[in-house]
Amino acid sequence: MTDSPVLTLHKLAPDPTAEWRQLLDFMVLSANDRMAMAQTTETLLRRAPELVVGTYDYLLSVPETAAILGWENGADEAHLAERRQFFAVWLARTLGLDTSEEFAHYLFMAGKLHAAHGPRKTFVPPTYINGAIGLVMASFSTYMLEADLPAALIAKASAGWNKYLMAQLHLMLLGYEVAMAIDDGAVAIPVTLYARMQKIVGKDEIVVHVHDGAETAVLLQKFFSYYPQARHDALETVWESQENEEELWEKVSPVYVPKFGWRVLKNGRDLNYGGGFTSPLHAGDTIAIFPPGR
Repeated sequence: MTDSPVLTLHKLAPDPTAEWRQLLDFMVLSANDRMAMAQTTETLLRRAPELVVGTYDYLLSVPETAAILGWENGADEAHLAERRQFFAVWLARTLGLDTSEEFAHYLFMAGKLHAAHGPRKTFVPPTYINGAIGLVMASFSTYMLEADLPAALIAKASAGWNKYLMAQLHLMLLGYEVAMAIDDGAVAIPVTLYARMQKIVGKDEIVVHVHDGAETAVLLQKFFSYYPQARHDALETVWESQENEEELWEKVSPVYVPKFGWRVLKNGRDLNYGGGFTSPLHAGDTIAIFPPGR
């Protein structure tokens, strides 16, 4: 009698919406914080065009960031307009104190774009993502001071803006990390998606990079970390206990398994019936993900 194939996934990246809520709660972005921040939004909004234009003027003036954007010989006007528009939309949502789940996914997506997953494939090192948020916080403080707002209000609002922007930065870096992970590895494995998975992801095929000999589970972990919206439809969470003789109690961690009817095929072979997610991957292999009913 042969053992049942292993069909479990471990260590998926955090879900952006859950991470967003948890972090905002942890930082205690309170009603008082939001009230103080809201009292400064008119001041900050009046300076928004200056911040958008000034930010890219500054990036163009710094040789390192100009090179990252491909602007060593001056900004490409179409590219500059795209980036200003994206920044302006983000800034408007930020000044509107958006804490919605949709905004969490927007920030997660912004992180992916900075890891060269945008239409122009521009790779921005995380140093400059961190730095850009720092510059925005500094600008907010400067604008509030120059508007002669009361010192007590500036202090309260700055505390709120700092917590809010740090939570945003975390979501962007989370998206950045999963994008880097999905590109990590010398072996490119095409993953074909079927039926409603195509609608969830927005594509019928993607490519996931792995190292030669990596288990199929590694590819699936990268896929479901990059597309967290897909895991809600295809995976269910079970809890696995781990005993450790050095600990006084068992540790419990989440494990993910396919929901009923979902199938993963490697080279046309259903891994439910052979190989499981421990099956190794090599150049030339293909993966297909089928929802129930096919």
